[in-house]
Amino acid sequence: MTLHRIHSWTPAAVVFDCDGTLMDTERHWQDARIRALREYECEPGAGFAERAKGLHYTECGRLMAEEAGRPELAGEITGRLLAHFRVLVAGNPIIMPGARQLVESCAKFAPLAVASNCPREVVESSLGRSGLLGRFDHVVVPGGEIRPKPHPDVYLTAARLCGAAPADTLAVEDSLCGIQAAVRAGTRVLGVGPWPGEQVADLVDLWVRSLDEPELSGWAEGRAGHGPG
Repeated sequence: MTLHRIHSWTPAAVVFDCDGTLMDTERHWQDARIRALREYECEPGAGFAERAKGLHYTECGRLMAEEAGRPELAGEITGRLLAHFRVLVAGNPIIMPGARQLVESCAKFAPLAVASNCPREVVESSLGRSGLLGRFDHVVVPGGEIRPKPHPDVYLTAARLCGAAPADTLAVEDSLCGIQAAVRAGTRVLGVGPWPGEQVADLVDLWVRSLDEPELSGWAEGRAGHGPG
């Protein structure tokens, strides 16, 4: 890992994705998709999980309906997906390694927001149960004129609410869909998770396997007392 693209930079705002970035909920989405599809006697095919990762839940519901050969039931399947997910995440909210420390360190030098494709009540409930919600100044989700990722709207809105220009904002993301949204918004991007390959990694300013990487923690701690830029 190298911090050469951001090592001397202090963001004016930091915006975190939630699922797979702050909270270990991707496993819950995977289980919810499988449970919902099985209700329609469908087993997801190879590569389905990767195609579904990071999508807005309505888009995921449409994808699932197509997978099941029942496109006319997209709304119904979306409802089943959300119902299963809410039960799973409420019963087992897990914070991603290093997320709490990074959030607390970043809160010392910049306003923070969450930009998620999930319903607001799901985001606020999972972050609330984990004790992280109070660290964030804003939670931005799709709705009204705010389109879901990979559109840039949630990141543009989060940066604006934090009083920062997109170019002065750091987005923290784990999925291609979210990275595309952040890049289109004009933010700098910290990607996290297993190595995604050069094509995806080239889109971000820094890729780390986990938010608990010591060099990343050291960078965040060192930003306190620095002005943006």
